[in-house]
Amino acid sequence: MKVVLIDDHPLFRSGVRNLIQTTDDLKVIGEGASGEEAVELALRLQPDVMVMDIRMPGINGIEATRVIREKQPEMKILIVTMLKNDKSVFTAMQMGARGYVLKDAGEMELLHSIRMVGNGGAVFSSDIAARMMNYFTMPQKQSHVNTALSELTSRELEVLELIAEGYTNVQIGNKLQLSSKTVANHISNILNKLQVADRYQAKKLYKESQNPLSGEDEE
Repeated sequence: MKVVLIDDHPLFRSGVRNLIQTTDDLKVIGEGASGEEAVELALRLQPDVMVMDIRMPGINGIEATRVIREKQPEMKILIVTMLKNDKSVFTAMQMGARGYVLKDAGEMELLHSIRMVGNGGAVFSSDIAARMMNYFTMPQKQSHVNTALSELTSRELEVLELIAEGYTNVQIGNKLQLSSKTVANHISNILNKLQVADRYQAKKLYKESQNPLSGEDEE
């Protein structure tokens, strides 16, 4: 099974190359350090599997995946990265990647993932699989959140927005020209309608409603 490695960290490429050299059924036939090189090598070498990072100079691995799959729809691409936020995961899948594995995967897991993708399967690290399962239950959760938010009055929504921005009760009162008691009453109503215990959970719920696929980049 012919493999091309695309990663801008030479030490990581060297580690994966050395690992693959211990096998009888895998062979590295090319390496690159950018999305542009990934596209060139994919078209020129026609590998069975491309192992690709996301963050690289020039176009990133997700955009490179899109370009490669447009030109070679059958090309099998395995994303191997430290990024585990929802946006990166699902965008990579939408662009045509066949697997998504984190760089902290064990050696046997990485080899299994390369073989799985090369044989036409799909594979995900356990953390990524959990995120995908959560994603598929999201529409129901999101519907509940939207319903709860729709029950807030315009003034309560203003207060919630300020809570999400980190304003204190006193600051909210000053900004909206409300007494401390009135602000406290609005917050109490917000918590009841959203069915949450405190302003932190209310803030989290509101931010999730604004960007349900939010997540932190980690690399």
